[in-house]
Amino acid sequence: MAASLGLVVPAYRPDVDRLIRFLKELSVTLDPAALRVEIDDPRPETIDRLDELPVTVNAAEQRRGKGAALTAGFDRLETDVLGFADADGATPAASVADVCEPVIDGTADLAVGSRRHPEATVVAHQTLLRREMGDAFAWLARRLLPVALYDYQCGAKAIAADAWAAIRDHITAPGFAWDVELISFTGARGGRIVEIPVEWHDRPGSTVSALGAPLEFGRTVLSVRRRAGAIAADREATEPTAVEDG
Repeated sequence: MAASLGLVVPAYRPDVDRLIRFLKELSVTLDPAALRVEIDDPRPETIDRLDELPVTVNAAEQRRGKGAALTAGFDRLETDVLGFADADGATPAASVADVCEPVIDGTADLAVGSRRHPEATVVAHQTLLRREMGDAFAWLARRLLPVALYDYQCGAKAIAADAWAAIRDHITAPGFAWDVELISFTGARGGRIVEIPVEWHDRPGSTVSALGAPLEFGRTVLSVRRRAGAIAADREATEPTAVEDG
């Protein structure tokens, strides 16, 4: 029996027309068993329009942050595979499907979409400032975190439900640093991680602060490095030791 897939789309003041188109594309392309929109501080008219779609909408009155929204959504899914895609559709549905595939077929515990992978297709680039900021963060993360990737922040990832359960209690980031925790703690637990090149379109109106994000990411890298080390040490201490035959 094929593994079931649940998708979460976190949103904060989205372009509603674009979000609706993207949700329809995700539904047709991936046919998920569950499709949830975790939306923060929505306008009433946005909820009215989303309620017309065959999706589950959970609206929070206040802004929780992307990470908190994803954690809430993942906690409510009951599928074998938990995936997410950012509401702006920067990663098209076909690429989201590519990201989910290795987890669905059981060859990976976590699949990470990557717009910086050499085989990725970038249709529209970010502004120079955001591109340089992202490159600097990826450079730092590769050198300090237990999992070396081209891209940690692309808005498409999928994880096996049992792998999520193993790290769930360690996930604390309410904002965009959530992705870094997801990747690092899965790696520290010995999970199989693959990086999947995607097609990617820059969308204007990002809610990532050009001033605040570098500080948050920097603090997170140092904190996650320490916490991942503790998780890895605990795993090694509890794994059975192989005994050689005499």
